Amino acid sequence: MLIKEYRVVLPISVEEYQVGQLYSVAEASKNETGGGEGVEVLKNEPYENDGEKGQYTHKIYHLQSKVPGFVRLLAPASALKIHEKAWNAYPYCRTVITNEYMKDNFLVQIDTWHKPDLGNQENVHGVDPETWKKVDVVYIDIADRSQVDGKDYKPDEDPATFKSVKTDRGPLGPDWMKELPQKTDCPHMCAYKLVTVKFKWFGLQNKVESFIHKQEKRLFTNFHRQLFCWIDKWVVLTMEDIRRMEEETQKQLNEMREKDPVKGMSASDE
Repeated sequence: MLIKEYRVVLPISVEEYQVGQLYSVAEASKNETGGGEGVEVLKNEPYENDGEKGQYTHKIYHLQSKVPGFVRLLAPASALKIHEKAWNAYPYCRTVITNEYMKDNFLVQIDTWHKPDLGNQENVHGVDPETWKKVDVVYIDIADRSQVDGKDYKPDEDPATFKSVKTDRGPLGPDWMKELPQKTDCPHMCAYKLVTVKFKWFGLQNKVESFIHKQEKRLFTNFHRQLFCWIDKWVVLTMEDIRRMEEETQKQLNEMREKDPVKGMSASDE
């Protein structure tokens, strides 16, 4: 088991982020779906459990072409479906990712606290002291291009050059995080993401756990760069707008995923 905490500081308020995150998740899902792969939304509904209220989602990720080659060689096709269950009791969220083929031998759990600070709180998740000593803390700077893989870089999703018309935020310079406390007109927050990865497979455990963490860091980096650069698209939206958008996106995802990548038609068309 390998545990790391990723801290993502943003020039956005905790309240704004709730809408921005949901908008960006929906848009990113569309970009990853098509030709039998991508995101299938099974449930998206309110929940209440022991006094905790929020939104529950259950998704299946069909990822045949997006897993490491050595895993595809060893695992059957059924192993390449990932289940994601999320309990969004904002500003706290928990996401649990499992795989029916590997059962208890595979787990990715992401616990996130969204705090109105600059990422300077220690152990916000209340991990026991002995475990916390072993947790690597990784800071993600969304404006630092060196943290972005070359193949992922998009000029129109670069916070170092983006300027928001509606909020007047950006572009983010090299010292933008140090300058935030002096900017009374610019809110800020940090997403503290505690990621626990378990992959029990003889001879592959360390390699795959490290690979998954690398992919999580890549996902967090790219996603939050997009979220900030899309701010003019979502900053005026309400939660009611977001729920309507999610319903429409769910329909679109099912249609896109069922499309035949060669014939350009869905199974129902044949």
